[in-house]
Amino acid sequence: MGNVDCLSTARHLAKAIKDRDVSAREVMEAHLVQIDKVNTEVNAIVSLDKEHALKEADQADKLLAGGEMPGPLHGLPVAIKDTHQAKGFPMTSGSLALRDNISTEDDLHVERLKKAGAIIIGKTNVPEFGAGAHTFNEVFGVTRNPYSPAYTAGGSSGGAAVAVTTGMLPFADGSDMGGSCRFPTAFNNVVGMRTSPGRIPYPKPALYSPLVTQGPIARNVEDASLMLSIMAGPDNRSPISIEESGEKFLQPFSENLTGLRIAWSADFGGALPVESDVKRNVEAQMNYFTELGCHVEEACPDLTEAEEVFHVFRAWEIEMSYSELFEQYEDVMKPSFKWNFNIGRSLRGSDLGRAERLRSLLYHRMRTFFEKYDALVLPVSQVTPFDINLEYPAEINEVKMENYIDWMRSCYYISALGNPALSVPSGFTEDGRPLGLQIVGPHRADYDVLQIGRAFERTTNYGKQRPPIATAEGGHIST
Repeated sequence: MGNVDCLSTARHLAKAIKDRDVSAREVMEAHLVQIDKVNTEVNAIVSLDKEHALKEADQADKLLAGGEMPGPLHGLPVAIKDTHQAKGFPMTSGSLALRDNISTEDDLHVERLKKAGAIIIGKTNVPEFGAGAHTFNEVFGVTRNPYSPAYTAGGSSGGAAVAVTTGMLPFADGSDMGGSCRFPTAFNNVVGMRTSPGRIPYPKPALYSPLVTQGPIARNVEDASLMLSIMAGPDNRSPISIEESGEKFLQPFSENLTGLRIAWSADFGGALPVESDVKRNVEAQMNYFTELGCHVEEACPDLTEAEEVFHVFRAWEIEMSYSELFEQYEDVMKPSFKWNFNIGRSLRGSDLGRAERLRSLLYHRMRTFFEKYDALVLPVSQVTPFDINLEYPAEINEVKMENYIDWMRSCYYISALGNPALSVPSGFTEDGRPLGLQIVGPHRADYDVLQIGRAFERTTNYGKQRPPIATAEGGHIST
């Protein structure tokens, strides 16, 4: 048996277990050691069950020794986002209202991960009810950025992104309403994807709503694609599930992007305030797309209507999903969540009708835009990772943010459209805080977006830089 490098790719670790170069127990023990070393400093993994993890790893080794064909994720550890159900584990959503809640079933994508051989070891930290792109709550506390611990790790899949970048997990699941897969991966130098609605079937209270999607979080695009190949595919528990197998995401990516038409904007055509460090970073990346043979042009569709569309449907879905809990536990919920819930409560049918008409208008505008371009490249965030003691930035370039999600427009405009969007590492600020590039594709063009992202990451190698705590002996970060 050999040594286990927790920063190896998921594909490499899975192959090593399958070939019996290492045992599933050795892989699990190595990751548990990494968790012991790192997690007390960053607070990314919660509800950890080491005994269960080691027992499942031993069972995985017995199955392999008995000649059973392993699944593609056989023996690999994963922690599930604490807004998702994993049978036998707490599911608190970061809220005191649910602090004693234990899941009695698995979410659909968790079923698929387990069937592929992944071992659930715990949960990853989130903001309360996943609301906001800064991970803190009254149950488990705040998750720190391992590159710059005085700054936010992003959210709402903040714990997941931190666990992956530090080698505590080879990959993790995320979900994205207004940027919850994209913000934390950009802020932690890993890859995250907002998949097309229905790509990963998501049975939830708002069955027909395309606003929330689930997606992979990994250290590189190929691992994200491997994970997506497991989680994607039709299921009749979701009426909007896409009738296409996840096997598509195992197809080799082309090395050649020559001739692709790339539109880009650092500030959504001047519509959004964007910090100067972010704008410079986006502009600098366009040289790489030119080197890859792409036709690069500064252009962005008018997305003005996305503001109203997102706010209306977000508030409607929050009120509809949490009305029973709200009636009983309003006094322990954070003010920003209560504000959003009450907006949903005040909506009228005409508000929803107008928002639906605007969403249809945006769909056709984007459809027409992508007849000319193959992808739209944007910043993930309008700001760099900010002070961990803030709930959200109060202003951007002297433009006041009126509420806790105003600063998230760079992501939630895309959420309102329903297009797939990939966050890939795009470098660092001068003081070492990670930044990310958002690659948006045409309707349901998830594979194409991944292919562009992989070519970009292989050309730049930004994503190979891990935080010092991930590799330091007895790693410690000061705050």
